[in-house]
Amino acid sequence: MSSPVVGIIANPVSARDIRRVISHAGSLQITDRANIVLRILAGLAASGVDKVVMMPENAGIRGHLARALNRAANVGRARFPDLSFLDMHITGTAMDSVNAARRMRQMDVAAIVVLGGDGTHRVVIASCGNTPVAGVSTGTNNAFPEMREPTVTGLAVGLAVTGRVPPSTVFVGNKRLDVRINDREEIALVDVAVVNERYVGSRAVWRTDSFRELFVTFGEPGGIGMSSIVGLLAPVKRKAPFGRRVVFAPPETASFTLPAPIAPGLIEPVGIESVETIDLNTPIKLKIGAGSIAFDGERELTFSETDEVYITLRDAAFRTIDVEACMSAAAASGLFVQSADRVSGVNHVQGG
Repeated sequence: MSSPVVGIIANPVSARDIRRVISHAGSLQITDRANIVLRILAGLAASGVDKVVMMPENAGIRGHLARALNRAANVGRARFPDLSFLDMHITGTAMDSVNAARRMRQMDVAAIVVLGGDGTHRVVIASCGNTPVAGVSTGTNNAFPEMREPTVTGLAVGLAVTGRVPPSTVFVGNKRLDVRINDREEIALVDVAVVNERYVGSRAVWRTDSFRELFVTFGEPGGIGMSSIVGLLAPVKRKAPFGRRVVFAPPETASFTLPAPIAPGLIEPVGIESVETIDLNTPIKLKIGAGSIAFDGERELTFSETDEVYITLRDAAFRTIDVEACMSAAAASGLFVQSADRVSGVNHVQGG
């Protein structure tokens, strides 16, 4: 049996939108992104992954990685997997993430680790088929990828793809919102926001006076972005078999208002008309006749009164690696326990 190959997608153009101008979101430098990849690689190597393939880019991540890996090899201080890069044309846009995910799917990689926010994860998951994904938060809004040390994510992904932890424990299905506009279909991992502005413009959704409807797969009290509105009103867990719909109204006429953290450092009041539970596999028609739609915080398209728009909540629509469950199972089964006479140095976790 061939050893599993893990893919990594770290698009340096992620997290570049107007929310970084009008809010107080941080901005990761290229060296920071490269260091995150190095920590992921260290975790993968320690849990038995020997080969990694990565999306190429021209912003400098690749150069930083090459220097760090060469330096580590020369001093013998760390072990990393064999790292190669996809042979693909680089556009410097989100399409690089799409094309890389498609290539990795065709290569049948065991899993893809994604560095980015909600938007980057969305385009990767829309293109990677049934390949499981593990998210690392490096975007503006990070409602979907959980905040976690990348080294631990690398460890968990390695344990999962090498079979050291049962697949039923680590590979989990996730909800998704399917949006159909006439014959066109789009997806959202966390939320679909409908605004009354009939243009895409700066793409990011942040003007609360334009909010009209919101659909979410989950919303947690400690979340950020549009889904935080649901998290503060009527929380829904990631694994709950339902979602939420919020209908907005101007604050002066709304049933009540709510201050919501719709971006890092940006807390804005929103007027709420109603909050409803939405069931799985039930198409819902929008209340507003015309406007634009944002998927996971980014406006993608507009619609008019002549368009038919339906939103449907789906379950088990794509797979992710449950890092916490994986690490808990590994600890419970003693995978990290090594005998006292093991040779000193970098050791793989046991099992397999």
